[in-house]
Amino acid sequence: MKQTIGFIGAGNMATSLIGGLLANHYEATHITACDIDAQQLQQLEQRFGISTSQDAVDCARTADVVILAVKPQVMRTICEQLAETGARPDQLFISIAAGVPADAIDGWLGGGRSIVRCMPNTPALLQLGATGLAANARVTAAQKAAAEHILQAVGIAIWVDAEADLDAVTAISGSGPAYFFYFIELLEAAGVKLGLEAETAARLARQTALGAASMALHEDVVKLRAQVTSKKGTTEQAILSFQQNQLARLVDEATAAAQGRAKQLARELTQDQE
Repeated sequence: MKQTIGFIGAGNMATSLIGGLLANHYEATHITACDIDAQQLQQLEQRFGISTSQDAVDCARTADVVILAVKPQVMRTICEQLAETGARPDQLFISIAAGVPADAIDGWLGGGRSIVRCMPNTPALLQLGATGLAANARVTAAQKAAAEHILQAVGIAIWVDAEADLDAVTAISGSGPAYFFYFIELLEAAGVKLGLEAETAARLARQTALGAASMALHEDVVKLRAQVTSKKGTTEQAILSFQQNQLARLVDEATAAAQGRAKQLARELTQDQE
């Protein structure tokens, strides 16, 4: 992949993507980043050796791929600035802003644009992310490959069938890290209640989460659970308690609530910016 990439917005996720691309041997000379924070841009230059600018139009003008990494509230302003100066028809725009529909972005850019929306998550900061992607009808096969290549620099990248499915992605992987953090928090607290020192409970819970997740990458989780759950053993008692207290129902309700809120936020955002 030899396309030039312009990042509009240089926050944590953009920084993570830049670092991932360079770690995967992408040339720094092909990357430009733009932000209003001059100190952040200086840090990027020193850390990665890329070009930077405080001018979004200048950053996007020569880019084959423009990554819109700004907050949803300023997306319209940025896109309209790019449209006024003539975004190239062959450019690919990748938005990592939550809740802003591709149609809205397309309209603000002047129409007829190739747009990929994606929903990354915070483990992308460690190149362990899980990202869902959706493309509008104008995105070519080559542009899809380019978008996938960029997002794979920070983890796995999975295409969904329709943009609306990104709300489900938000509920599972976008918000998902917080669910696991919360479960670890509860497991640590339970360890203390059972008599462990707080530091001991924390170290055990966190290493257990890491080990279990690592095993789950390679084997079926139902099979793994069965292997640990001996008949009439300690694990079985804990699992039975989870089942009797309807943990599955709680997970269904929680993820449905997250998906519903994602849909609501998208409606609110586009209403505010019509």
